[in-house]
Amino acid sequence: MDHHSEYLDLNTIRARRRANGDAPPPFDEPPPIKPGKKGGQKPTIRSARELRRREFEPIRYVVPGYIAEGCTLLAGRPKLGKSWLVLEMGLAVAMGEACLGGIECTQGDVLYLALEDNERRLQSRIDKVLGPLHEWPESFHYETEWPRANEGGLDAIRDWITSAQNPRLVIVDVLAMFRPTSGNRDNMYETDYSAIKGLQALASKFGIAIIVVHHTRKGGSDVDPFEKVSGTLGLTGAADTTIVLDRDGNGATIYGRGRDIEEIESAVEFNKGDCRWFVLGAVAEVRRTDERSAILEALKEADEPMGPREIAIATETDRNNIDQLLYKMAKAGEVLKAKRGWYIHPSRTDLIEAQTSTPIRTIRK
Repeated sequence: MDHHSEYLDLNTIRARRRANGDAPPPFDEPPPIKPGKKGGQKPTIRSARELRRREFEPIRYVVPGYIAEGCTLLAGRPKLGKSWLVLEMGLAVAMGEACLGGIECTQGDVLYLALEDNERRLQSRIDKVLGPLHEWPESFHYETEWPRANEGGLDAIRDWITSAQNPRLVIVDVLAMFRPTSGNRDNMYETDYSAIKGLQALASKFGIAIIVVHHTRKGGSDVDPFEKVSGTLGLTGAADTTIVLDRDGNGATIYGRGRDIEEIESAVEFNKGDCRWFVLGAVAEVRRTDERSAILEALKEADEPMGPREIAIATETDRNNIDQLLYKMAKAGEVLKAKRGWYIHPSRTDLIEAQTSTPIRTIRK
């Protein structure tokens, strides 16, 4: 007999109750829930009214504004500095100090799985990040070898979480060394999804953050950096947050998108001296500042006033952006107009004096 046949619909239940002299159920009484499998746990269905009354703890950030509780997939090109970035974050959390140029982190225990490093290299990297004046934190735990997810790796992470005094952050660097090996190419989405889902479930259950370092593929979309993440959409679909560290002709950028965080688009810079990343600010503001600097530099070096076309060529910048910036810069007094459509750097008093008595020479188009 079909195991679902033992469950009766609501009308049948009401009819039998009336026949037995029982009071009819309330109008809004839900029917019994049929479990998917015999003997399985019945799902609990609640109402929106009940949900409205519930109070939840606010989202806790491990690295405020960037890394929240849950599973974060951090992807970038090889050799771009992803490992330096997560190492700096891990040390900052373990010490309760700042990273990314001033973002204060709440102290907690950290597990760093440096699966592409050995102890000698990891020692050298920590020494460069912390320098000679810092004590090395006891709360920063590491391992350079770890079983894959399906070979006990997830259980080992769970054991560390339950044994640590104040677990806050787990870093898996990199995914390729942790995910199960699979030769099944017919269901790559499911394979990718499962590779992240186990970590995401641990992060959610214990209220910690887990960062999984991954690579971007060559090429990819020039419009959406998240399309560069190597693999199927199963990876980004299972993660709570996806962060992409990318570099183009304008510099390095951190892009972030997730279920619980505000969208991130920060201009960043890597300091080779202490091997740390610094957030410069919102991309739009920083890039605009960079373009203004390039315009001023071009005008300062010019032997004569320049028009928007000449400035666009000299700075390798889109002409429309140049027109808009020149208008704003002239209004703010950052550049001077020698004549309609021609501009001079404020410090070039020699050109300013020359233009008061000599007509501006027409520049050959």
